[in-house]
Amino acid sequence: MENSLGSGNQPQRSDKEKMIRGSAWMTAGSVFSRILGAIYVIPWRIWLGAAFLTANALFTKGYQIYSLFLIISTAGVPGAVSKQVARYNAMGEYKTGMRLFYHGTFAMVLMGIVSCGAMWLLSPLLAAGDARMIPVFRSLAWPLLLIPSLSLIRGFFQGYNEMAPSAISQFIEQVARILYMLVMTYAIMVAGNHSYLSAVIHSTFAAFIGAVFGLGLLVVYFLRQKPRLDALVAQSANSLQISVNEILLDVARQAIPFIIMDSTINIYYIVDQYTFNPMMKAFYLVSEDQLDRFYALFAGNANKLIMIVVSLAVAMAITVVPLLAGAKTRGDVEGLARQITNTLQLFFIVMIPSALGMVAVARPLYVLFYRDMDWLGIRLLQISSLLAIMLGLFTVLAAILQGLFNNRLAIQEMLIGLAVKVIVQWPMIFFFNVYGPVLSTMLGMTVSSLLMLYSTNRMYNIHVRQTIRRGVGILAFSLIMCAVCYLIVNASTLVINPRSQFGAAFVLLIAVGVGVLIYVYLILKTRLADLIIGERISRLRDILHIR
Repeated sequence: MENSLGSGNQPQRSDKEKMIRGSAWMTAGSVFSRILGAIYVIPWRIWLGAAFLTANALFTKGYQIYSLFLIISTAGVPGAVSKQVARYNAMGEYKTGMRLFYHGTFAMVLMGIVSCGAMWLLSPLLAAGDARMIPVFRSLAWPLLLIPSLSLIRGFFQGYNEMAPSAISQFIEQVARILYMLVMTYAIMVAGNHSYLSAVIHSTFAAFIGAVFGLGLLVVYFLRQKPRLDALVAQSANSLQISVNEILLDVARQAIPFIIMDSTINIYYIVDQYTFNPMMKAFYLVSEDQLDRFYALFAGNANKLIMIVVSLAVAMAITVVPLLAGAKTRGDVEGLARQITNTLQLFFIVMIPSALGMVAVARPLYVLFYRDMDWLGIRLLQISSLLAIMLGLFTVLAAILQGLFNNRLAIQEMLIGLAVKVIVQWPMIFFFNVYGPVLSTMLGMTVSSLLMLYSTNRMYNIHVRQTIRRGVGILAFSLIMCAVCYLIVNASTLVINPRSQFGAAFVLLIAVGVGVLIYVYLILKTRLADLIIGERISRLRDILHIR
């Protein structure tokens, strides 16, 4: 891991370079983690056999509630701590940031104990009458002991614009989790008693194993960086007189909005979890097994794959918060407008082609991961891929508003979108059946995102015309890439069995490879990449001999 905690011998990077560098680290860690989190499905599905969709529905329902507990138990710590540490560092108050770290760690240990106990005790209530869910929820209580402390350490380093520890620990955490869940699933479903419920319970408990490894790596990294951190503390301005209680209360005030905003996507899916079955039963004659299958298709199968794309936006959001907080503290108004504009354009140049590309290759992608030519699942994946753009845009815009200390406004505009989701859920399911929850989520996220864009522009005068102009170019190039990939996928059925997993992998490799080459060529040839990413991208043009 690279040392970048403020050595005086290192050249100062611009905010744009920090944004791109930090996003690269967080994107690598987040995307690789998400890819691993999707790849495990292939052997997991094989070993679960006919019980896969039922098991996946239980797994997904458990994780939706766990994710909400996780966000609450970490108290928005990564975002809030990174924001406050960046603010103190901009003031030269390194000692205050270190005090925040030490006392915050103690608070997070207590939070972990409380949240673990709460989830364990509330499991029967959360199960909503499904006895199978009680042990699943309780297995997910254990990781809550460790993850609050783990999150605080990640937020501390992010406040120094040091994204490598977070990215690498996230990856190691995911590797350990997946290895445990696959080993235990094989032991139970192939060599053991074949209980799919036991396999699900161990698969969810794997989050605790992952947390142990992720936390261990961060502790080792912190100890290695301790001399460098102590040197910064020795140079601290020490002009800010603030008590421990004031530090923690300040973090809490910043953390509560992060809790609310970070839990938004989970709340949308929890609305689906508790309304989908009753509403479907009110309109259609469907069995519980059919409802489990439908829910698993959009909330489990499709969601697992589109979150690979959404993780790109999450990486940018994590990176942009400390940068904006630092610029806001310094009073750099012009720099703020430039940074916000660059963040949005960087989001568009990555997110739009990724989402549209997933639409084009949805069939072989679905067959590869789920070994099933399920057209309902494939169509849901395509629609969910478009939803990913709105989920990502919401994530980035919420981070921008929070990084600029506009927490209340961000929450208000999020709640308006959530209200739209709740209001249209019933008619959407009535008219569009299993597609309804995805469409209502898309509508709610679109409303919130448009409101946030309007508010951000009104307050900080982002370069709207420039962003629209470049956005149109990105969309045009992405559609060209999407069309070519779609033609390759459909033409491949003439010579390759579309139901074959091996064939799907081959088609996916060709289509994605060609698509990436086309898109990269277009943004390099037109110099669009230079305008958004910076002049360093010209090295790639030289390597590819594009003039």
